[in-house]
Amino acid sequence: MSTQADKLSLLQQLKAKKNAVILAHYYTMPEVQAAADFVGDSLALAQAAAQTDADIILFAGVHFMAETAKILNPTKKVLLPEFSAGCSLADSCPADKLAAFMQQHPDHLLLSYINCSAAVKAMSYCIVTSGNALRVVDSMPKDAKIIFAPDRWLGSFINRELDRHMILWDGACHVHDQLTADDVLRMKKRYPNALVLAHPECRPEVQQNVDFVGSTAAMLKYVKNSDHKEFVVLTEEGILYEMRKQNPDKILHALSEPEPQHIGCVDCLECKYMKMNNLDNMIQVLTDETPELLLDAETIEKARIPIERMLTFK
Repeated sequence: MSTQADKLSLLQQLKAKKNAVILAHYYTMPEVQAAADFVGDSLALAQAAAQTDADIILFAGVHFMAETAKILNPTKKVLLPEFSAGCSLADSCPADKLAAFMQQHPDHLLLSYINCSAAVKAMSYCIVTSGNALRVVDSMPKDAKIIFAPDRWLGSFINRELDRHMILWDGACHVHDQLTADDVLRMKKRYPNALVLAHPECRPEVQQNVDFVGSTAAMLKYVKNSDHKEFVVLTEEGILYEMRKQNPDKILHALSEPEPQHIGCVDCLECKYMKMNNLDNMIQVLTDETPELLLDAETIEKARIPIERMLTFK
């Protein structure tokens, strides 16, 4: 049986032979991140996809991310290690149901969180990520009428921070939605000297009881730049691999760490879809170059406009 080192070596050989680039999200497993040319959050990965000169993009993430890469690179081959790796947020917002909802608010613009399907992106005025959503919305007129989809908690966070009144689609992330204020208080009691960080996809009662709310990239920056030495990180636990690499002198805690028997704890902070990516299926898909992610030309053309509008916000 091949070792992990053997698999990493084979991936490098295949990548060089086929002029491929490997992109991976922070939420994938450590060995997947180790194999990648670029690791980032949704915004950074979209930026990397837009700039690559590779012939093949191997996207170790989930389906909507690979779709975004294809939209930005319609002539390149985009491969997803596990084609069924979806997203609970994207699944919570079917394009046909959103279209019907928009008909009830015909004078509203649609802002869509990047965790949505290509079909939803094609209906949108602009795409946002958790890293740039505040900047995008703040750039729009105060009286702009906006529908925000699909994450209701990120949308409510933006409404509170900017005193906006966007209409929110009722979607949520299966990782973050299960966190409660009790989880926060339990961790604060266990680690009284730690600062607690949470993602804006968490419920408001979680956000309001932590020390910092931000995207994965923002949390990484916050920990790196902080003089504090101990943190509780309330997001998908894959981020801890990169965070520990950047901060070997700091103590980082995950919710599942102190009480692995806590009901739902491990599941709620691990994205089951991101964890479908592994070295074996990355090798297989890069060897076979199939299945390839394909989108029709009309969807690509329509979805590209709001994505490129997003990319103007650094």
